[in-house]
Amino acid sequence: MIATVPRGLATMFEWARGVCRRLYRYRSLRVTPEGVRFLVLTLGIGVAALNTGNNLLYLLLAMMLSLIVMSGILSEHCLKNLIVRRTIPPHIFAGRPAMAAFSVRNGKGRFPSFSLGVMDVADGKLLDRNIHLLHVPAGATVARSYPLVYAQRGRYVLDGLKFLTRFPFGLFTKAASVACESEVIVYPTPQPLPQALLHDLEGAGYDHEMPRRGQGAALYNLRDYHSEDDSRTIHWKTSARQSRLIVRESEAEDQRRVTLAMPVQAAHPMPAAFERAVILMASLAAYFHARGFAIRVLLGDEELIHGADDAHLYRIFRMLALCREIHDDLYAAIPESLLRLNDISASEEFTVLVLPWPDARLASACRGVGRIIHADQEGA
Repeated sequence: MIATVPRGLATMFEWARGVCRRLYRYRSLRVTPEGVRFLVLTLGIGVAALNTGNNLLYLLLAMMLSLIVMSGILSEHCLKNLIVRRTIPPHIFAGRPAMAAFSVRNGKGRFPSFSLGVMDVADGKLLDRNIHLLHVPAGATVARSYPLVYAQRGRYVLDGLKFLTRFPFGLFTKAASVACESEVIVYPTPQPLPQALLHDLEGAGYDHEMPRRGQGAALYNLRDYHSEDDSRTIHWKTSARQSRLIVRESEAEDQRRVTLAMPVQAAHPMPAAFERAVILMASLAAYFHARGFAIRVLLGDEELIHGADDAHLYRIFRMLALCREIHDDLYAAIPESLLRLNDISASEEFTVLVLPWPDARLASACRGVGRIIHADQEGA
């Protein structure tokens, strides 16, 4: 005869198991080497107590089991109600350390948290930042900063954080995962341009007038006053009419324009050459930005219109950080945006075409471009 579990009892068991899964789905437990020795010793004392019936051994066994239970309860209290906020610097360059930070708030009203290790989680892997919080008082917030370094440009995602604690006896390492997703865009790092290329670009560009903020006499814009603004730029008549401080922005006298273009299609994978070209594009963008050019960028079919301020430069870096090499037939159609380079050059705008790999067909189609630069020849 096969024993069966009553339906009501089975339902209650499933409900209890579901509750435990929901409560502890973000928890993990690992026994430390010290904990292994303690458990073996506890097991040995338990066997000796059963064999001898000695009351002192039973008392010692009960004490050791109570330490295990207390360890689980106290470590769980340390990990409960922790509220995390991560801060990522807005601009990160490949190979350069940037300071990230996070703050941990203990949401418990009465119980502090002790001995917390904090790790980043990315793609299911733990990234040890060597961060330890010895004490987080109840209701308090503790902040820590740490260097964030990425070797390659691109988009990275930090899935969350994991807290680990061995409190109170060091027998177990209990971990709690906290969802705290952050996107990290790593820019290509601009490099100094070769001297030969610098000499070639010294007289590049044509004066092409374009309204922008600068040191000229014409009015460019009226906007609200900011604390870093010069008080001499306040437009008092407009400020009096609107009952708030308004500053006057002037228009620069002229500005040169440049278009930086690069193909992204390749017949065969050439990642090293493509990365050199991306770094060269970033270096050229930084070079022309420092000289006051309004910069447009063409990456295959993707276009970023002219801009000259710092925010536009970082938009260029972001565009370069996310661009990818496309593997295509050698005789695929040349993107229309690159074919328009000849017309752009004819309109008295300086144009630069960066070739990651030799492409005689594209070079022939863009003969009117101001400069054609081969990334492999420039040692970028």
